Amino acid sequence: MSDESHHPVTTDRPDSPFQTTGTDHITIWGSNAEDTIAFYRDLLGMPLVLRQPNLDDPSQTHLFFDTGDGRILTVFVSDDRPSNPRGQRGGVGAVHHLCFSVDPDTYEDVMAALEDAGHRYNVFDRGIFHSIYTTDNNGLVIELSADKYEIPDDRRGEVLATAQRLREEDGAEYAKDDHLRRAIEAVGLEVVEYDLPDASAGVGGVE
Repeated sequence: MSDESHHPVTTDRPDSPFQTTGTDHITIWGSNAEDTIAFYRDLLGMPLVLRQPNLDDPSQTHLFFDTGDGRILTVFVSDDRPSNPRGQRGGVGAVHHLCFSVDPDTYEDVMAALEDAGHRYNVFDRGIFHSIYTTDNNGLVIELSADKYEIPDDRRGEVLATAQRLREEDGAEYAKDDHLRRAIEAVGLEVVEYDLPDASAGVGGVE
């Protein structure tokens, strides 16, 4: 049995014992407060909304950042930990990357700000969105994605599931721009495209 037939993609809620209602927060191990705040607040523009001891280990500080929509990124930090930009170890259970959305109208400004701050980055057209990849002060891969088309938040899952169906019908390796555009039309939404710069297309680029 193929993976696609065994695990269908659908917006229908699964027959599970319970269902989550959204993402509350994600917590990562950080280095020190100064470098962490410099990256997430001063460069990415996430307000620092709460600072308190790590309740499981009061020798550490727990920083809370608003990622832009009320969903929170929290970081455990300690002043005795230097940043480690060499990169994270991969493997089962590890975090590959974190992705945050940015306003498509500010996309080029984002690239300029990363450059000015000395952060290297790559840009890709991922078919259904554009992505800028960089790293934080500890080498964790950070993706900054911009929508290619205007999609209401409450219809996003429906649009993506429809794009998946169209991708399967076409026998395509991954969901592409045409699948997304057709999906938007299929669910009865107006196709409103953002003006984004050209970028390398498709797969690859981040290990």
